[in-house]
Amino acid sequence: MLLDWTGSRSIGRFVLFGALAWVHAAAAGESPTIAGQPIFPADHIWNTPVDQLPLDSQSAVYVATIGAEATVHPDFGSGLYNGGPIGIPYLVVEAGQPTVPVSFEYDDESDPGPYPIPSDAPIEGGSAADGDRHVLVLDRGSGLLYELFAAFPQGGGESWSAGSGAIFDLNGYALRPAGWTSADAAGLPILPGLVRYDEVAAGEIRHALRFTAPQTRRAWVWPARHFASDLTGPEYPPMGQRFRLRRDFDESGFAPECQVILRALKRYGMILADNGSAWFISGAPDERWDNTALRQLRQIPGREFEAVDCSGLMLAEDSAQALQPQTGLSADRMDRYR
Repeated sequence: MLLDWTGSRSIGRFVLFGALAWVHAAAAGESPTIAGQPIFPADHIWNTPVDQLPLDSQSAVYVATIGAEATVHPDFGSGLYNGGPIGIPYLVVEAGQPTVPVSFEYDDESDPGPYPIPSDAPIEGGSAADGDRHVLVLDRGSGLLYELFAAFPQGGGESWSAGSGAIFDLNGYALRPAGWTSADAAGLPILPGLVRYDEVAAGEIRHALRFTAPQTRRAWVWPARHFASDLTGPEYPPMGQRFRLRRDFDESGFAPECQVILRALKRYGMILADNGSAWFISGAPDERWDNTALRQLRQIPGREFEAVDCSGLMLAEDSAQALQPQTGLSADRMDRYR
């Protein structure tokens, strides 16, 4: 459903996976976890495979608009770039982490908090960054995810100011209110879509990835809740649009860590979450990443991707719970997935 609103270090452990049928996420494996905390239920849309879904009718047009010859860019790695870590960092805090007040520029679309943010919480791009300056904090005691955009500590971290902020319950399915942003333009959480070293080293990513595109439409599709554009042409992809790597793409010549990422892109795909450079895939910085190996992903042109239609998975407009085969498909939906 389209909602249009105006208002060379190598990883030692890796697993090769063959083609898998579209199955219930719980049957294929548990939810992805961080520090023992499930990152949404197994049947959450972020954790639902899309390798068997039909193409979106605008697939070829969307790919051409983003850039059929523009190549993938892993927007994460080891070391520093412009003085800051490469990627979007996150922090896990324990129960009892002191909370601090946060003031917001877009306070009418932000969760007021307070937020359990330590004074030394890592900031995207580093403390002197002038970019998006995301701050992501996972409270393992409560299972809540706290995310800020354009975050600046005040008074040594006694409080923070931010452009916007959102709190997500990682044990549930709640979406942002319709029309609300989050710490991301699409109104989605950021942490669930990051490529993380530990999951790649373990041999499998069990969730969709986050990516950006230069131009998006003034519209969103489920599970996104917000747009960030004045463009209305049908050639521009809406926020929340899901893409996947073509099934016949040959990943055999890539480094093992890249193969894990490519298999995830085939099975779970990636979700358009913000305006930015073409085909930039988000991940968390980690000193164990092999940047030379990750650069192999830059060989992949946009024409190897296709947009998919996820509307048949939606159980409720305000919920991120996704239809799974075990729940049963109606006759009209079955026709769409044959």
